[in-house]
Amino acid sequence: MNLYEVAEEIGRRLFKIFLRDEQGNRPVHGPSRKFQEDPHWRDYPLFYEYFHGDTGVGVGASHQTGWSGTIARVMHLFASSDAQKILERGKEKAMSEIPQRERKT
Repeated sequence: MNLYEVAEEIGRRLFKIFLRDEQGNRPVHGPSRKFQEDPHWRDYPLFYEYFHGDTGVGVGASHQTGWSGTIARVMHLFASSDAQKILERGKEKAMSEIPQRERKT
């Protein structure tokens, strides 16, 4: 795997914690029926500070969106881009930071 594929795989594993499984449940909510079934809560997953390593159930603070809030950004990144697009954006950014007179074309 290249670095992009590794990042994509790590992202995929993190996404699964928040996405519904075959039974329609989100692992992040574990056995909590309120968050799994209640129409006022079921479509709004919580982003916890920690997660159980085997089950993915959220533990710890759920009101602080800390690092786990970045999972939403990672999901968007991989859904809207691919390795080639990211590479091109990186090249464009790098080139924009090099003064015109120093560029080799």
